[in-house]
This record gives sequence, structure tokens and C-alpha cells, in this order.
Amino acid sequence: MCLSESKPHPGSCKTERPACYSLDCQDVIPFFLRYCRNLGKSGLRVSCLGLGTWVTFGGQITDEIAEQLMTIAYESGVNLFDTAEVYAGGRWVSHKPLCSAELITAIHGSLQRMQLEYVDVVFANRPDSNTPMEEIVRAMTYVINQGMAMYWGTSRWTAMEIMEAYSVARQFNLIPPVCEQAEYHLFQREKVEVQLPELYHKIGVGAMTWSPLACGIITGKYENGIPESSRASMKSYQWLKEKIVSEDGRKQQAKLKELNHIAEKLGCTLPQLAVAWCLRNEGVSSVLLGTSNPEQLTENLGAIQVLPKMTSHIVSDIDHILGNRPYSKKDYRS
Repeated sequence: MCLSESKPHPGSCKTERPACYSLDCQDVIPFFLRYCRNLGKSGLRVSCLGLGTWVTFGGQITDEIAEQLMTIAYESGVNLFDTAEVYAGGRWVSHKPLCSAELITAIHGSLQRMQLEYVDVVFANRPDSNTPMEEIVRAMTYVINQGMAMYWGTSRWTAMEIMEAYSVARQFNLIPPVCEQAEYHLFQREKVEVQLPELYHKIGVGAMTWSPLACGIITGKYENGIPESSRASMKSYQWLKEKIVSEDGRKQQAKLKELNHIAEKLGCTLPQLAVAWCLRNEGVSSVLLGTSNPEQLTENLGAIQVLPKMTSHIVSDIDHILGNRPYSKKDYRS
């Protein structure tokens, strides 16, 4: 179970504050007004770029750097901050059943630690086959009715599981989920581009995506091996190291070299191109950025300036290099 807090203090998420985008944006238009999207078909407006705290916060970086990152993000117009109990080595409720008692106790504890009255969205991270879907939906409905959260969503659920939650909510007059958190980047496309759009049109579930740089693979820093200070060098990320040095990993690095030419053509960095590519998908409500230093965060936030340059021709060129564009039922019918 993961908590996503889209405001540094209660009540700020629905206030359109006039904070201008701070990264040399040519237009004097408030970031919040121009680059916010609805979370699914809900009325909640979230910045299209959010700050994720997985791995780095409480682990790779100091509290001082963490505070700097939060400040940079907030002052740049970001109003979506994602966190969870497991981050920074906390207790992971997902290892236990998603029963009512566990969910409610976990949310109470998280609110106390964050010193908040409520969060905008609470996520059920990973489904639990041992707990009836009706109990999970009832628990989330209770959390919302008690004022601990405004909405709830899912994370790493299948389209079938999300649809079941929606059906249960409608059957028993409960509250359905409004979004799904899913991995989405240049090398991971199927779920966000084929499965979730259908759910959005049918039941209004949006997409909040994470790992736009594929755990750092897309930054290009693994082109010549595994740097000592990188995530892949950590013992707990042996799986990432194996993925990078595999045959598929080497093929990905070769494709990244080609994509870098497109980035140079657009006057941006490869990470900025990758994040802008995620944002060009209108079905994505927000992309969560992971970062370990202020320079990296500032660079990634700069993807906003690249978004207008993501023309159909550029996207087509990227698809040609990747060779992994998934096809939906609509594509087959046409």
C-alpha cells in the first residue's frame, strides 16, 4: 500500500497558485495552469510531472538533499509528491493482506508521520489474492468517507483486477479507483499504451507512471559499464545489473545512441527526450521523476520545454528506432 501526497500541506492541491515555471520558460504562464492534467476522469488536477521518492529518499541521499529536491520541485510548480511506507526502509504493508485492518492502520500511521490530516490519493500497491476485492474496495471507501484521503488508486494491478474493483464499487455503491500507477518508459509500453486507455474510456481510470528513465538505463550512464555510485552497483539491485549487461541490455544501449541524435537535434538531453516522450501520451496524467541530486531534477523538469517539440514526425522516428510499438485492437481493425 502506497501513499501519494499531492500537496506539502492540506488543502493546497486545488488552489491554482500563480507560481511561474522557473526553468527559462519563454511564456509567462503559470506552470500549474498550463501543465496540469486531471487525474483520470476525476476533478483532481495534478502537475504532469511529479516527484517520486522511491530508492533515493532515505537511502541514497541525505535529508538535506531531499529537502533541496522537494523545494526545487515545489517552486517549479510540482504539486504531486509520491511516497510509501517501504521507502527509506520502512515497514511494507504490501507483504501483509490488504484487509481493512491493515489498510486503515497503515494510513493512520502514515498521516501521523507526515503530519497531515489527509492525502489526496492513497494507492493499494500490488493486488492481494487472499483478500476479497469487496473488502479492499470497502476499506478504501471508508478511508475516503473518514476524510483520510480524497481518492484512491491502484499500483501494479492488471486491467482485469482494476475492472473487478470498479464492478464491485458499482454493485455495492462504493467508491471506485481513479488511477493506476504503472511503469512506463521507452522500453516498457504495452500496459500504458494498450490496456489503460481502454480502462480510461470505459471507467475513467487514469495513468500515473513511474520510472521514465528505466531505473537510470535511459540516462546513458551505463553505456560503458556499471559506475560505482550508480543504482545498479547496489547489492539490492543485482537484477538491474544483470539486465544491463544482458544481450537485451546491450541492444537497448545501441538504440539509446541512435535516440541521442534525435535529442541533439531537438536541443535537449536524452533524459529530457525520454520524459517528454512519456508526457506526449495524453492518457498519462502525471509522470513521477526519481532523482538523487538537484542538477538531475532540474534537467528532468526541463522536459516540459521539449514537449512542444514532440511532433508526430519525431514520435514516428523514435518508434522506428525502438521497434517496439504495441498494437491495440483499434490498430488491427484499421
